[in-house]
Amino acid sequence: MRYSVEKNGVGFDILSDRGNAVARQFGLVFKVPEDLKQVYLAMKIDLPRYNGDDSWELAMPARFIVDHTGVIRYADFDPDYTIRPNPEETLDALRQLAS
Repeated sequence: MRYSVEKNGVGFDILSDRGNAVARQFGLVFKVPEDLKQVYLAMKIDLPRYNGDDSWELAMPARFIVDHTGVIRYADFDPDYTIRPNPEETLDALRQLAS
């Protein structure tokens, strides 16, 4: 993750949640269904290795903006993991907080 942050010149913290510990606290983790697990295996995607445990779990795509006091000021997530948060909405939320 550090490489991506440095490469892209990101000026804020990005959470890398190996093992989905934080996602689990937010209720954003789902178990991969058996049919999808077989697809992953056929594509040589080793999800347990990536997760750092033996789970077949994925986190839902989500974005949170947390202020300097630890208060969540913006949250965007969808149980349908094929739907990604809109970056423009996140930027608008950041702009509102900055003003």
